[in-house]
Amino acid sequence: MNDITMRAITPVSWGGPEVLTTVELPRPVPGPTEILVKVHAAGVNPVDWKTRSTGGFGMHGEPPVLGYDVSGVVEAVGLGVTLYRPGDEVFGMPEFPRQAGGYAEYVTGPARHFAHKPAHLTHVEAAALPLAGLTAWQALVETAGLDAGQRVLIHAGAGGVGHLAVQIAAARGAFVIATAREEKHALLKELGADEVIDYTREDFTERLGRSVDVVLDSIGGDYGARSLQVLGAGGVLVTLPSPDDVPAAEEADAHGIRTGFTLVEPDSTGMRALARLTEEGRLRPVVETVLPLERAADAHRLGETGRTRGKIVLSVTTD
Repeated sequence: MNDITMRAITPVSWGGPEVLTTVELPRPVPGPTEILVKVHAAGVNPVDWKTRSTGGFGMHGEPPVLGYDVSGVVEAVGLGVTLYRPGDEVFGMPEFPRQAGGYAEYVTGPARHFAHKPAHLTHVEAAALPLAGLTAWQALVETAGLDAGQRVLIHAGAGGVGHLAVQIAAARGAFVIATAREEKHALLKELGADEVIDYTREDFTERLGRSVDVVLDSIGGDYGARSLQVLGAGGVLVTLPSPDDVPAAEEADAHGIRTGFTLVEPDSTGMRALARLTEEGRLRPVVETVLPLERAADAHRLGETGRTRGKIVLSVTTD
């Protein structure tokens, strides 16, 4: 039995941010094809507080250690691992949608769910990338097939997924339209948005008409049905929050629009693509707030306001 312990954050029950508690748990041991990572920083995502509130993806029993995004240093490797060795800096989103346990000093996961951390990024910056970055990459590039010259509408453009999606779309040569409050427009222009719409003052459907090829909806609710109104024939609507937010197929089919729900998957190939974009200067994570691990509850409170720009990150070990 492993008697080496680590600090970790776990909910004592499902509920509000106040249920998050710092505990001492046994340090995990890497199994075959896995690596043990000493976590320097952990990203905070909406799925974290959804899991904290209700148990997330149907999880039951003992509340888990929360967190998916991590950046850190390989401490040990399991049987058969050849991609990494102790001392390597890595980042990733291991095990999703199962809990990775990123809100902890150590985490294990399949070696191929990680990638080498770009040397020019800090661990805090790298921890902001995996889940949100892969979500944007897989939705825009692999699902929608976004190409140069196409017009893409990205809702919540300044959010965790949105601000990375804006940059990925711009890097692919698309004409990028984003929705956001006016105070975030300057940031979005800086990140590569060609047009920004203040959704509190203007109806994007009236402004755009049927002029858009791809819509990325990370908001849900009526945004899916409204987004159908701006897509031309052959357009694609990618929905992120829930399958329940995908508009009725009949309406989409009537206009030749493809719709669907996308759930991000761990993918080292996608991670390496994101890393290359950062190295080329075409992608940078915006980190609005960094808090120590023990203040995970405050990070959730801040995130649940829905008003943050970019990402919130927990500092676990000094970078």
